[in-house]
Amino acid sequence: MTARLAAASLLLGLLCPAAVHAEDPEPVTVRAYRLTQPLVFDGRLDDAVYRTIDSAPPFRQQEPQAGELAVEQTEMWVFFDDRNVYVSARMHDSAPDRMIADEMRRDASLYQNEHFVVVLDTFHDRRTGFFFQTNPLGGVRDAFIQDENTTNYDWNAVWDVKVHRDETGWTAEMVIPFKSLRYPMGKDQVWGINARRWERRVNEHSLLSITPPGVPANSSVQRLANAATLVGMEVPPPARNIELKPYGVSNLTTNRVSSPAFSNKVDKNIGIDAKYGITSNMTLDVTVNTDFAQVEIDEQQVNLTRFSLFFPEKRDFFLEGQGIFDFANTGNGGFRQPDAPIMFFSRRIGLESGQPVPIKGGARLTGRVGKFSLGLVEIQTGEGAFDPARGAPLTPSTNFLVARVKRDILRRSNIGIIATRRSPHTGAPGSNTLLGVDTTWNLFENVQAGTYYARSDTPGLTGNDGSYRGYFRYVHDRYGLEAERLKVGEAFNPDVGYVPRPDITRTDVLARFSPRIYSVRSLRRLEWNAEVDRYVNGHDELETRVSSGTFRIEFNNSDQLRFTARNDYEFVTVPFRISGGPRVPAGVHEFNEGVVQYDGGSQRRVSGRVTLTAGEFYSGHRQQLEYSGRVKATSQLAFEPRILASHISLAEGTLTTKLLGARTTYTITPRMFVSGLTQYNSSLNTLETNVRWRWEYQPGSDVYVVYTDARDTFGPRSALLMNRGLAVKATRLLRF
Repeated sequence: MTARLAAASLLLGLLCPAAVHAEDPEPVTVRAYRLTQPLVFDGRLDDAVYRTIDSAPPFRQQEPQAGELAVEQTEMWVFFDDRNVYVSARMHDSAPDRMIADEMRRDASLYQNEHFVVVLDTFHDRRTGFFFQTNPLGGVRDAFIQDENTTNYDWNAVWDVKVHRDETGWTAEMVIPFKSLRYPMGKDQVWGINARRWERRVNEHSLLSITPPGVPANSSVQRLANAATLVGMEVPPPARNIELKPYGVSNLTTNRVSSPAFSNKVDKNIGIDAKYGITSNMTLDVTVNTDFAQVEIDEQQVNLTRFSLFFPEKRDFFLEGQGIFDFANTGNGGFRQPDAPIMFFSRRIGLESGQPVPIKGGARLTGRVGKFSLGLVEIQTGEGAFDPARGAPLTPSTNFLVARVKRDILRRSNIGIIATRRSPHTGAPGSNTLLGVDTTWNLFENVQAGTYYARSDTPGLTGNDGSYRGYFRYVHDRYGLEAERLKVGEAFNPDVGYVPRPDITRTDVLARFSPRIYSVRSLRRLEWNAEVDRYVNGHDELETRVSSGTFRIEFNNSDQLRFTARNDYEFVTVPFRISGGPRVPAGVHEFNEGVVQYDGGSQRRVSGRVTLTAGEFYSGHRQQLEYSGRVKATSQLAFEPRILASHISLAEGTLTTKLLGARTTYTITPRMFVSGLTQYNSSLNTLETNVRWRWEYQPGSDVYVVYTDARDTFGPRSALLMNRGLAVKATRLLRF
């Protein structure tokens, strides 16, 4: 094994010398200063301390000229007192009247806006960190970073920010309580820190401490291995960190399609979530009588394949701690890999066939002990809705258990195990269990690799119950190479997970060449890539092969234009219908398609992505138009339309399907907004509406008013009501 590893390292050194001999950027050090008098928390930065204490080192460009001083420069300071950490920044702008800022909802993505981000690596382990983001409108977003591959934007902290705009640019003051952070014991500490300024008007991306070329711009600040060092920090002893968050909710619901149907049914409920900091980095979360009335409905999808659709998790309790449970970088805690099984998919809990199942209670333990990251979650659900035809509930009361352990190895790598159990398992008595081991390797500056092996045990299910995956990525700025091998056995069944495509062996290879263009002012980069993706089933038959080539143009103003030519080979083993339309027969189908995609930058009033797909499709042809984007009305009012229109003409029949949707958002303050999502899906003949009002009346405490409406658009009685609901929910955060 040692000889093989040495040989692999030698081969890597010969093929990728830039990876082996890459030079680390010059180290950056920032000093934190204790405040001798309180700051005036107004975002203006006119206190005397800003004139007497030097700011942090100047920011340098990550894009477009890596390593050069930022043209639009940023000054940053870090202060502290006995209760809080303060991060202040002055963002200079040569054209402040053209600043791009149109989003300020709590937890909304701010990446398409001018924004400032700071990340604090409080344990200085160069792996985990706390992420705080704002923009010129005072938008508030936070996240927890784990192993640099997983950034959980659904983690929420109690903190505050004030901003101010003037003729020189904009300024921001962040106040982050020590209680909202985790850090080791001891008064005098050294932390890691990095900060990013993204000047969207000129698409300049600058960092306090730059990362190696090739790191994606939107995740550069999460690359904690290249963060600066924060010295001078003095922290208070970790407090008890007890948080209680009781809630009360009232619902008025109508359901015309249930059995029996009911109208204007009134329900009320109370429950509580609790959080206890057992140690400085180990947290216990408990939930009793859990409720998710505030969650937005799923965005509709149109299925043009023979495989199941994936819908992401949206419920706060499961989202907050999901990073530790991500297995082999396949889950939605990081970036989801196509067709790779997810060993723990929390939508299996409290939902059955799209219908809610009551959650009686549960507990989650997460944190770190030395080089180990630990996660344990147990949830007990109640019985599902009563089925009169069966004379029994649709689902029995069920227990879910997930355990996860990871250990840090080398500088940026880890090895871990996961175990899950569902009792009883889906549709039968007995328990479904799973056990898996995974490794993640981040080597040199540009090399990533990983493996996993897992096995499930399901009573009554026989066959190959294992799954494995291995991948390699070389992600240099100019060149890229990716290779992956994935196996999923026909009896592999993680009943607390998600398997998009069973009984396959997938082999994928991708090569990329992406030079930067300096001779043409409007261009930033060109990219060519070629990919071959093969799927072989358990009978050693080639079931799918997709060969594609892509040419991409990246403009300096952040626009992108992409052309893709694709050849598909599909061996359909079982006939299927396309979205309820034509029936595709079993047999071999080979067809060619072309895709043109344009991404319009956020500097425009109307921005977004337009995709045109045309060409052969099974026994006929397909023409498809997709658009998803944003229309800015004012800094407080925005529309996000979404359109998908497909016309499919096969020898077996034709299908025209439309998916129309729009999200309208009016933001009153950064912590209060109203949003409405309307969706029409012609393949399901449904019209859905979801309107949500959220007010975070104090950090961590919220009031929600949510209205939902679903209607059937098929037949002569169009827009027939299917179900409707009105929910009012209030939470209150109590900290001790």
